Amino acid sequence: MSPRNVHRGRQPRAARTSTSTTGPSGRESRGPLGKDLLTIAAIPRGQIAALLTLAAALKALQRRGVLHQRLTGSTLGLLFEKPSTRTRVSFEAGINQLGGQSLFLSAAEIQLSRGESVADTAHVLSRYLDGLVIRTYDQATVEEWAREATIPVINGLTDLCHPCQALSDLLTIKEKKGTLKGLKIAYVGDGNNVANSLIEGAAKMGMGISLACPTGYEPDQRIVDQARIEADRTGAEVELVEDPHVAVKGADVVYTDVWVSMGREREQSRRVKTLAPYQVNERLLKSAKPDALVMHCLPAHRGQEITAGVLDGPQSVVMDQAENRLHMQKAILVELLEKPRRNGEHRRKL
Repeated sequence: MSPRNVHRGRQPRAARTSTSTTGPSGRESRGPLGKDLLTIAAIPRGQIAALLTLAAALKALQRRGVLHQRLTGSTLGLLFEKPSTRTRVSFEAGINQLGGQSLFLSAAEIQLSRGESVADTAHVLSRYLDGLVIRTYDQATVEEWAREATIPVINGLTDLCHPCQALSDLLTIKEKKGTLKGLKIAYVGDGNNVANSLIEGAAKMGMGISLACPTGYEPDQRIVDQARIEADRTGAEVELVEDPHVAVKGADVVYTDVWVSMGREREQSRRVKTLAPYQVNERLLKSAKPDALVMHCLPAHRGQEITAGVLDGPQSVVMDQAENRLHMQKAILVELLEKPRRNGEHRRKL
């Protein structure tokens, strides 16, 4: 297997476009996070850095046993169409630790299941809640919720992307390595929603990312194209290859995810067979740097996408990675909910 789609160097000037905010010096300013968090691509680079700083500070407060109830009286809704462990528990625990409370809403148990429109439901929930986490299949669905709701909407996972996961992963990498810029992430396996968000995050923060995926399992091409435009500004590199050893060579982080994502269960036998050469195992890990981190967003299937020896080995940071979902979720909630609730902004719009 050989490199399939490698990007190095700068794009023509006319091709560079972005939604990011830049100052007069050409550097991206911090900029606001905005009302919602739907994709990493839509977050200004400086705001990602601010979220990382805030998440680390909130983690430090919790470790010292210091109360940090910045969202007292807030109510967070969680509307999930897919099963969840880390996303649900980290948001529920997070809002509780910040002084608020959560309300879990199964899509099958509210009137959405009987034909009530997203628009009507979003308008009503905006009168009851201070924020809403949506975990669904179609990216267009969470975008519709964001358009219709007057409260902040957070993407808790779609088939296209998983921004909360990737932001938490950036926190873990920075925590372990001390920096992000110039590091190389190697992602091996199915180019799924997590891979898409990691591509966006790496490009924003000046990291190299090399993805080894079999034909037909590549990440979303539109996300790759936009990330390469971003990479031209930040000095990042986005590389797609077929050979996992090429991707992992010299990597600071080796990352994988399940081969059979939610909703793909009927494809299990074909996926396991096709992705078998992409297992993260001891032999593959030798191609990375000796101090490379091993990451997996969980749940993991030992013996499929990763061996037990690697997942549970000394280079693995998967449990720290899972814990950091909590601290990043709290940072996101503070950034999105604290000011609007204090000023009553979403209430005045109704």
